Amino acid sequence: MVNIALSHGVFMASVLAGRIVDSSIRLALTGTPGTGKSTVAGLLAGDGFEVLTVESLAEQNGLEGHLDPDDGALVIDTDSLHQALSESWQNPPRGSVVVDGHLSHHLPCDAVAVLRCSPDILRNRLGERGYHILKAEANAEWELIGGAWNEYGSGVPWIEFDTSAKDAESVAASISDWIADGFKPASQSPGIDWIERMSD
Repeated sequence: MVNIALSHGVFMASVLAGRIVDSSIRLALTGTPGTGKSTVAGLLAGDGFEVLTVESLAEQNGLEGHLDPDDGALVIDTDSLHQALSESWQNPPRGSVVVDGHLSHHLPCDAVAVLRCSPDILRNRLGERGYHILKAEANAEWELIGGAWNEYGSGVPWIEFDTSAKDAESVAASISDWIADGFKPASQSPGIDWIERMSD
């Protein structure tokens, strides 16, 4: 077992997806737009993580895609990007890496952290960012029905964090602690059910 000091604890080596992982991991930080991914990724960068984005990885691999004429979003072929990265990411990175983006869970990472947010709060956050009302509503509905969990793939540990009322610093610290604890607990389904909470 390898112990490596991180600012929020000690990272314990663990067996993950058929290989031994120590301090060099790739974490997909995913979630509906507006849940706080980039803010949390920035805090993790301050703890020594290298931060990559799905867009920058697509560009590096010549898979930029095109802009969607309806909403101006960059369309990325995640299957092709996954294939390209699977070849170049066969070996662990030199240090811990966070892949920031709502499509990052489609990439060959060692673990997935899903940021969640109450659809009502999310709708307001996106409105403040200048999202068109229909785009904000589509994202709030995606979050309502589970967001990234709808595309869950087994094989690597997943966990979720509710960012509705939690500050980004505590979410980043919780992610660091989760990694330090060997990705325990790991989930296979969402623990947050917004529809059930609305009916309470």
